[in-house]
Amino acid sequence: MKLFVLGDEEAVLGFALAGVRGKVAQTPAEVEQGLKEALSDKEIGILLITADAAQMVREEVDRLKISSVSPLILEIPSSRGLVEGPSVRDLIREAIGVSL
Repeated sequence: MKLFVLGDEEAVLGFALAGVRGKVAQTPAEVEQGLKEALSDKEIGILLITADAAQMVREEVDRLKISSVSPLILEIPSSRGLVEGPSVRDLIREAIGVSL
């Protein structure tokens, strides 16, 4: 299982230092293309998307979080700050129905 990061240049470069593949996305079209790329690669088990990138295509990201079994989609803070929203624990409970 591989990780993939989608978002701003700082996030993608930071994760690249740890060996995680990613795609810089600065427009809604680039975010949508990155989502398609990640969803088509069956080796990707976790998709990390920055809050700013997710916000550009919010409806699509929310739909995928609910309907996609793999990869698990997690929002991470953008370089501009923290994300307001559900915690990872809440997302896991929503995705698999188990409370941690």
